[in-house]
Amino acid sequence: MRKVLCVEPVIFLYTFASSLTSPLVQQFIYRRLWESEYNSTFVSPGSNATYCEQNKSSPAYVKQKEVQEKASVFNMQLDLTGAVPSLIVAFVIVANGDRQGRKRSLVLPSMGALIADICLTVISYFSLSLSVLFAVAFISGLFGSMATFLGGGFAFIADVCHDEKQKTTRIAVVDLIFGVVSGLAGLSSGYFLRGIGFTWTFVTASLLHVVNIIYIILFLEDTVGISQFQDQSPVSCKELLRDTFSGVYMLFKTAPYKKRILIIVLLFTFMTYLFTMVGGSSLFTLYELDEPLCWNEVYIGYGAAAFTSVSLTSFLGVYLFSKCLKDIYIVFIGIFSYVGGMVMAAFAKTTLLMFLVRVPSLLCFMPIPVLRSMLSKVVLTGEQGAVFACIACLEVVTGTISLSVFNILYAATVAWFSGFSFLLSAGLCLIPLTVLCWLLCTSWNGEDLALLAPEEVSSIESVDS
Repeated sequence: MRKVLCVEPVIFLYTFASSLTSPLVQQFIYRRLWESEYNSTFVSPGSNATYCEQNKSSPAYVKQKEVQEKASVFNMQLDLTGAVPSLIVAFVIVANGDRQGRKRSLVLPSMGALIADICLTVISYFSLSLSVLFAVAFISGLFGSMATFLGGGFAFIADVCHDEKQKTTRIAVVDLIFGVVSGLAGLSSGYFLRGIGFTWTFVTASLLHVVNIIYIILFLEDTVGISQFQDQSPVSCKELLRDTFSGVYMLFKTAPYKKRILIIVLLFTFMTYLFTMVGGSSLFTLYELDEPLCWNEVYIGYGAAAFTSVSLTSFLGVYLFSKCLKDIYIVFIGIFSYVGGMVMAAFAKTTLLMFLVRVPSLLCFMPIPVLRSMLSKVVLTGEQGAVFACIACLEVVTGTISLSVFNILYAATVAWFSGFSFLLSAGLCLIPLTVLCWLLCTSWNGEDLALLAPEEVSSIESVDS
């Protein structure tokens, strides 16, 4: 059977299935906590009604805020449960991809997501306790979760893209797919929930993961030749861990000073911007469920779908700006775009204004693919797995810490100013902006590049271009 090097369908299916269930899990938790607090059914699936008390003197308003706080803390605890195992798995699997292939970085998270969706189906159908979700999150983390999948996917793209000038655009295409499909899935989630309920929506996501796993195993060709490893005797766990960490260790150990500093600075910038963006945007669902917006599941789906336009415009921005601007200026533009959207979201008290939040945020996704591309350009071909393993681990650590911090902060501030977390997210963007200003004012060419190997000089020069 002839195999293909087209990984985009894999990313499409995994992202759609995961983004279809993600907002539903938050709403499922919110509804179950509401029913526990009020000892009554939240709302019938086909109804346009919504329980949302806006009278601040009402006892129901106080209970509503308590549900908001409990849901926020529960989501934080759930994220932490799956973060630790997924961090270890992402680092090991993606880093070993340079020698043992990229496909396992794609198939393992897909299998974990399938198991998680099957468990969610059972929990929903039999009305099991919400505490079971912690076991589901831990098991899903053991398979690598989203971090391993994205790390393997971007390393796969870096392998097949031999033209450095096209690497930024190609990685941006993958981020475009991720953003557009996430938006479409978010839009669909409200109608799925209203039409067939939680249980059958989780079943639908499970079937999508099954199709994806079949495609990866039977039709996707690996980008790394592993025949020489198949003939070797099995290695011990100690040797496997040594080989895994040695690749990342040598990435920094053998690199010239300038290259080391550049990698560290770019990773720190990536981490700090991801921290602010993940933390701020993760609160949108809870913010929209609360007064004065009081959105139902369909409006929440519309809000999630609005990110489709943001992903598209961010991709177009990367494509157009890369023709006339250096990568670092594109990152600047994207961060300022995000700051504008968060400041506006903090004071959005009407449905129209909340939708218009996406207008200043149209370019906010640009820094993520551009920083990935900059890091990929700095390292050599045999170091792609190591650098994307670092990125994947940073995504897990940063995302988990960010979700925990912002959910706790939202729970503490929702009673007096629910938009405070958005303002904080915008303010924290000063950190990556400051680092980028330092990098911009520092010379990374000329006599310093003469200390590097010729192939490394061209790599770093491509970052500046």
